[in-house]
Amino acid sequence: MSKFFTSSIGQKFFMSITGLFLMVFLKVHLFLNSLLLFGDGELFNSAANFMSSNPIMKVVEPILALGFIVHIIYASYITLKNQMARPQKYKVAIKANASWASKNMYILGGLVLIFLVIHLANFFWKIKFGTVAAISYDGGLTELHDVYGLVAGVFKVWWWYDALYIAGAIFLFLHLTHGFWSAFQTIGWDNEKWIYRLKVIAYIYATIVAGGFAFIPLYFLIKYIV
Repeated sequence: MSKFFTSSIGQKFFMSITGLFLMVFLKVHLFLNSLLLFGDGELFNSAANFMSSNPIMKVVEPILALGFIVHIIYASYITLKNQMARPQKYKVAIKANASWASKNMYILGGLVLIFLVIHLANFFWKIKFGTVAAISYDGGLTELHDVYGLVAGVFKVWWWYDALYIAGAIFLFLHLTHGFWSAFQTIGWDNEKWIYRLKVIAYIYATIVAGGFAFIPLYFLIKYIV
């Protein structure tokens, strides 16, 4: 079993499994963020406060963080190993028919990571460890953290963050178009019929997820500025 962890197949397998896990998280995260588009924030604040106080999330958060760390470590190691192992001519020949995204997965992943760090600093860190204003929708009987006000305020005031958020969604789109089907290929769905189907699904999934995340700052720009 220890040889599997250190083998090339094992490394790609765990990178794929963690990638699929993170893609499931993206769907859940997008669903919660989409609640920003409805009402005056009550629905989103209720969901955000429920998630932050849910005991299950206390378990999920470290698992999610571990998933990101393992994915990044394996991606970095595999990329470095491939660059050191392949002669230059062979590398160029292999990549000649590959998509632009597949040629630059590590760079795209790095750009997504940079965006993620900025995103966590502006939202997660402030929600988790900062002071977020309280708000009540029932005459003061129940107070919730006004996460909606925090998010809306950032998108309303910092136009450059809107642009950064949209750029991050574009990088995520490109990363997912290759990463989605490649992950399934690694775990065994590698016949020609399924690869074609998975590539189509990958573009649909990447468009929905990245498009959804990009639409949110545009929504607030239109709501508060136009």
